[in-house]
Amino acid sequence: MQTAIIIVDHGSRMAESNRLLEQVAEAFGKRFSERYAIVEPAHMELAEPSIAAAYHRCVERGGDRIVVCPFFLGPGKHWTGDIPRLTAEACSKHPGTRYHVTPPLGLDDLILELLQKRVEGCANSDFSCDSCRGTSRSG
Repeated sequence: MQTAIIIVDHGSRMAESNRLLEQVAEAFGKRFSERYAIVEPAHMELAEPSIAAAYHRCVERGGDRIVVCPFFLGPGKHWTGDIPRLTAEACSKHPGTRYHVTPPLGLDDLILELLQKRVEGCANSDFSCDSCRGTSRSG
């Protein structure tokens, strides 16, 4: 049995946002390559690859146990309904495979550390960091 990972976000009309998920999946795959040889990105809607396409790709690469990880903070309707439904539909096209959808990222000490990192970055740049200078995000 080979476990494959699908990291899924909502999907966006903004290519930059969709590329971010690809970078997350690639970084996760590199960092945890000893545990998971198969890691694929997927978007729930609005962009490709879809959950069905990512599931198919996982199976093509030898995965038969698919862990779907929502790249969401909270347990909204996408986690409770849409992602499980779309994953079940994808699974039905691949007999002999199993799946499980993980909880969303939620409240975790690592999330709190990341929030502190972002706050500190703004405060330490005197509210004029490179990514926000001259935009409506800084005033």
